[in-house]
Amino acid sequence: MSVVRFWRNQINRYNLEGTHCNNCDEYFYPPRSMCPTCRREGQLQPHRFKGVGEVVTYTIIHSAAEGFENQTPYPLAIVKLDEGASLTTQIVAEPEEMYIGMRVKPVFRKLGESGDKGMIYYGTKFAPDKND
Repeated sequence: MSVVRFWRNQINRYNLEGTHCNNCDEYFYPPRSMCPTCRREGQLQPHRFKGVGEVVTYTIIHSAAEGFENQTPYPLAIVKLDEGASLTTQIVAEPEEMYIGMRVKPVFRKLGESGDKGMIYYGTKFAPDKND
């Protein structure tokens, strides 16, 4: 990931900021510059998601991409946020804990690093919501 792209996406990654279309009432994450439903009639506003939602589907990663080898196996899921937007995210849980419909909440974690001596970057992952 380039340094420029890292800083450009930092606010969205740290704060789960997306957009909401006031015309069709749809929510999007990451943010969109145009509503895919309404097109030109869409009226997008910034929206900060609460971050709570549920696992729609998941897989367990056993052969990880470079930089994630020491984390395997780990769950990767599609989470549907309560506001309606869906996103792909790593779940901070043991693989045997996972199930479809699991309620999750956002947690701030290390996402990766650029090279052996590069910048470490952080962002949002999700964990089981034990209070739900």
